[in-house]
Amino acid sequence: MNRRTFLRNVGLAAMGGLAGCSKVLPEITSLTQHTNNTNSNASTTAGTSKNRLPKWKGFNINDFFQPDPYYAGGSTPEEFFKWVADWGFDFIRMPVAYPYYLNLEKYQKYIHNDDVYKINESRVNQIEQTIYLAQKYNLHVSLNLHRAPGYCVSTGYNEPYNLFKEKDAQDAFCYHWSYWAKRFKNTSTGKISFDLVNEPCYRADVNDTSSTTTAIPGSVYRSVAQAAAQVIRAENSNYYIIADGNNGGSDVVPELADLNIAQSCRGYTPFEISHYKAPWVYADAAYQPTPLWPGTVGGRYFSRATLEEYYKPWIEMVNQGVGVHCGECGCWNQTPHDVFLAWFGDVLDILTSNGIGFALWELKGDFGILNSNRADVQYEDWYGYKLDKKLLTLMQSK
Repeated sequence: MNRRTFLRNVGLAAMGGLAGCSKVLPEITSLTQHTNNTNSNASTTAGTSKNRLPKWKGFNINDFFQPDPYYAGGSTPEEFFKWVADWGFDFIRMPVAYPYYLNLEKYQKYIHNDDVYKINESRVNQIEQTIYLAQKYNLHVSLNLHRAPGYCVSTGYNEPYNLFKEKDAQDAFCYHWSYWAKRFKNTSTGKISFDLVNEPCYRADVNDTSSTTTAIPGSVYRSVAQAAAQVIRAENSNYYIIADGNNGGSDVVPELADLNIAQSCRGYTPFEISHYKAPWVYADAAYQPTPLWPGTVGGRYFSRATLEEYYKPWIEMVNQGVGVHCGECGCWNQTPHDVFLAWFGDVLDILTSNGIGFALWELKGDFGILNSNRADVQYEDWYGYKLDKKLLTLMQSK
């Protein structure tokens, strides 16, 4: 389907001054048809929690995180998913940069309006096969557009428009979510969910990631999320749909509370601990003081009590009947390991004691449980990989 056919089939409704979308795509043939068998592993909730989302616990994988379709990154081996399940986890979040599955020229940096409709089926098949590998081990997969038409929280391709300001971008956003919903329309809702866009925030120039960011006006976020939810639910009305918190994942979005859309928080506060010495966050990273927990961090005293205050709006959302999950959490490898574990233990305890599940960023890599390249960890050999056993034990205990 090309852009013209899509727009002809789309029904646009004005909501909050922006465009909405409705039914869009013709039949798409999936590699494998899946039945609506319930994934019992993913349907467990905590005690008496009011959380409308399952208490999923697991990891992010970054196979398709890079926007460049020619990026020669590694793919997650099947045995990784087996290990995740054997360790007692039931969830994989899969951030995807949509240019990865477009037909683009090699080294092309600027995306044009019509480029966003040029889907490369072979690359979609790669994503789909990875999803099926995870589901083979009863892991629920949450498909997330880390880079969506007109928006990404990080650097990469230059977008032709702004998702939160322009109708063309919103049309393309709906097109992609309708495509994915159609692709998995016969998959159990216990096996897959859709996380609309990673860490939305507003900046004047969508391509200038160094510019000052602010929260998106709630009415704008509502209209964009509602439009995408409509096209997804046109394929399966029972899908779990998740919207990341406003202002880069930090803030609850009360404007979405009545739309049966769950919300995703983050486990990165304070950044001075989670992203200690991260050069992509702090220009003066080399001069940051070594963090403590509890202790003074970035000129402010932090403790479990300050974390409880931070997560209070998210817990209130749960109590109001809104599904909540922590889609990303963890710590870069420069934070002292004992400080990381002390802080992270408080983060996870606050979340899980309120029925909120979590996903570590990442399974393997500098934030991960495997091959994190920390200098102060006595790793356990795990089939040739370096396993952070203390971190694994902490996560299993929650």
